Amino acid sequence: MAKNTSNTLKNASKRTRNYATVVYPESAPEGWQNILSEQMIPAFISPLHDKDVNADGKPKKPHFHVMLMFDSVKTEEQAKVVFEKIGGVGCEIVNSIRGYARYLCHLDNPEKAQYSVESVRSMGGATYRNVIGLPSDKYKCIREMIQFINDNSIEAYCDMLEWSSINREDWFQVLCDNGSYVIKEYLKSKTWKQEKLIADEFRKNMTTTRDSD
Repeated sequence: MAKNTSNTLKNASKRTRNYATVVYPESAPEGWQNILSEQMIPAFISPLHDKDVNADGKPKKPHFHVMLMFDSVKTEEQAKVVFEKIGGVGCEIVNSIRGYARYLCHLDNPEKAQYSVESVRSMGGATYRNVIGLPSDKYKCIREMIQFINDNSIEAYCDMLEWSSINREDWFQVLCDNGSYVIKEYLKSKTWKQEKLIADEFRKNMTTTRDSD
């Protein structure tokens, strides 16, 4: 009985929600990404990692990283069943969803090749940007927006929101979540400052004109 209990606990400890694998294009079945989509499991597929290098400087074989995020805990064997359908090599337990999701583009590894966040494919209702978001990312976006406003003489918040919705999804999400207040206040105070400078200059010119008379 004690042995059976020990085995049960050992197997239970291997159950988790999140697993990852690597897919090599040349050995994956045709349409493997669609096959994965048909499993209805929340998942992320990285951009093709075709610029990675080994420690000796030699290029790695092009590959994709795939992360599954099950709605309930699964064993490695259950995750492997899914990975086998798409030609996945290996089965790795993911301890941090955010950490691994960010690794899909090497966001926290500047020494590695960088890949586009926009190229990550999300499936099963998962939203990549929501998972990888950090407070520092929001502040970075706000700094970029302030610079953009100054470089392009943006005066209206609606122009900023409309441009972002088409051209910068990360800015648009920050504005829709909680960044609008900061940008609105910045635009408002910037306009007030410009109007004050114009009014001060006008008063200065009027005073100079009266003194000359």
